[in-house]
Amino acid sequence: MPRIKKLFQLKYFSSLFEIIRKTSRKLPYLRLKFSQGIPASTQFKFLKNSSFTDEVSNQTLVFHLEGALLKAYSLFPYFMLVAFEAGGLFRALILLLLYPFVWLLGHELGLKVMVFVSFVGIKKEKFRAGTAILPKFFLEDVGVVGFDMVMKYKTKVAVTSMPRIMVECFLGDYLGIHVVIGKELKEFHGYFLGLMEENMDPATMCINNIGLGCFRNSRYQKIFSRCKEIYLVTEAEKKKWPVLPRKKSLKPLIFHDGRLAFRPTPLNTLSMFIWLPFGFLLHITRIMVFISLPFKVSGPLLAFSGMINTVSHSNVESSGEGKKRGMLYVCNHRTLLDPIYLTIVLMKSVSAVTYSVSRFSEVISPIKTVRLTRDRKTDEETMKKMLSKGDLVVCPEGTTCREPYLLRFSPLFAEITDDIVPVAIKLQVSLFYGSTASGQKCLDSAFHLTNPNPTCLIMILNKLPGWQTHNAGGKSKFEVANYVQRQIATALGFECTNLTRKDKYAILAGNDGIV
Repeated sequence: MPRIKKLFQLKYFSSLFEIIRKTSRKLPYLRLKFSQGIPASTQFKFLKNSSFTDEVSNQTLVFHLEGALLKAYSLFPYFMLVAFEAGGLFRALILLLLYPFVWLLGHELGLKVMVFVSFVGIKKEKFRAGTAILPKFFLEDVGVVGFDMVMKYKTKVAVTSMPRIMVECFLGDYLGIHVVIGKELKEFHGYFLGLMEENMDPATMCINNIGLGCFRNSRYQKIFSRCKEIYLVTEAEKKKWPVLPRKKSLKPLIFHDGRLAFRPTPLNTLSMFIWLPFGFLLHITRIMVFISLPFKVSGPLLAFSGMINTVSHSNVESSGEGKKRGMLYVCNHRTLLDPIYLTIVLMKSVSAVTYSVSRFSEVISPIKTVRLTRDRKTDEETMKKMLSKGDLVVCPEGTTCREPYLLRFSPLFAEITDDIVPVAIKLQVSLFYGSTASGQKCLDSAFHLTNPNPTCLIMILNKLPGWQTHNAGGKSKFEVANYVQRQIATALGFECTNLTRKDKYAILAGNDGIV
């Protein structure tokens, strides 16, 4: 008799759960009331967003990051980013091969496997993925509806199933959430062991909080049990959420690092590994074309290989034989190959000044490059000498910026000559970024040329009028630099900033950028 009763109860609750599951697809939010940490009664009620915020906006919100804020259910892309960027290509391949087992093991065991593969043996003090790489991908996965609900609370506590080191910078800098409950990673002599601490003590949290999570995710009952009410959103509803516009985050994303330019889902990552052998051969071929063939021949061949260049010309006075000095082309900086792209467009050889470029890149460069020393007098003399021999390309930002922003222009170029031509460059890649702040700079050109179809838009703007120059027009060097920056920003639709190379490297690499 007891067994029959127990079987009846199991069937009853199974049927009840199925009814709730089907109903939850139609209701965006469900409210569950708890009493003393144990569900005393369950009440399902349709709630509008307005009533949700009006009723509880002055209380503390405890929300599950993955369930209430991020649209995607799988955490694999974030651990793949850690594995690839912090651990290397071989570690990323191991994680990809283990993905079927991770999927079969379920969330808890699968999460432990991904944490172990991604973090074991990584040096803690050199781990920059949480601050320099992951925030970009988190922002691209935030649902605007969940963001609006979370941000209407003055006091917010985030709960995550990922290691806290992966999310705390993103939550603090871009969402203003500084209380994060997540597991810590165990370490030994400064190296991660790939294991997480088991305890997540919520004792510091006050009672009578409001909880926000996902209907599919029933974990963290111990933490949410301290909430007097819990609001749940369904996976079906989250898929309908628009992605958070960049302008709505508390802080604009200007700098980010890492090589991967795509979201590394299992299918995307598999496609990357299949492409890599072909990409490597394509990269070698493109370098050989760059080095060995004249520009009139190499341009069409590179376009045939997938390098798409779009050019917009203005009427620029050429530096002919009567000219004693060359033309100074001032570009914004998107990749190491910016001067080479311009050279192919102009169909003539130009020189370029560089900084912190690897010796390997200088050796394989098809144009003449000269290193700057960051000593003003020395660099000024170097640039004047190069201009006396021909046209020169300079990138006064001093470093690359991937987002639609321009860093502050160094005004040194304004003092050297009045023959200044602004050049606006916009770059788009699909697989890899050809720049890095903390990685191996000698691989910058290799990663860029491995992309199947890197697209470059080059706009050669009008030469600066005489009244807007330093020597002939009487403008200060700062006025000239700012004017050129605004001209390029307007042409590209970018935004000007006062950030510098030092700011970028302080954020992404934890140093001042001196190489």
